[in-house]
Amino acid sequence: MSENTAILLLGSNIQPRENIQKCIGLLENKIQIVNVSSVWKTKAIGSEGPDFLNAALKINTPLLREELKSKVLSDVENQLGRKRTEDKYAPRTIDVDIIIFNKKILDENFWKCVFIALPASELEPEIRHPKYDISLADIVNKITNSANVELVKDFQLRI
Repeated sequence: MSENTAILLLGSNIQPRENIQKCIGLLENKIQIVNVSSVWKTKAIGSEGPDFLNAALKINTPLLREELKSKVLSDVENQLGRKRTEDKYAPRTIDVDIIIFNKKILDENFWKCVFIALPASELEPEIRHPKYDISLADIVNKITNSANVELVKDFQLRI
């Protein structure tokens, strides 16, 4: 079975330190975590909810994208009490999204949202914008200066 590589984005704004670290513990029992980004704090989008903490993980897995989501990620979200509501901006214990799978960017907001691009840029800085041929690292340098984002220096993820 061939190995697939993915970048996962973790986000939480309900007990985020606890839930992000628990999420990593649950994931490492099911998939191979290769690397982790720093943790970044951003304002909630679309709601007045608490700030989010976000981080990215680089993983290897024999699972296909759909299997990874249904068999692993959804299960971990459920174990951590993720409640899905009609309000897609509602606070959450954990959100785990596949943002890159085998070098293919899956999230339509990847290039626009600092909370996605910044953690991903630490793990895959050489990815280039398909239209403008600029690296992710260069884009992040530009948007980070104008974005409301903060490195959480006292929270290092453990794998």
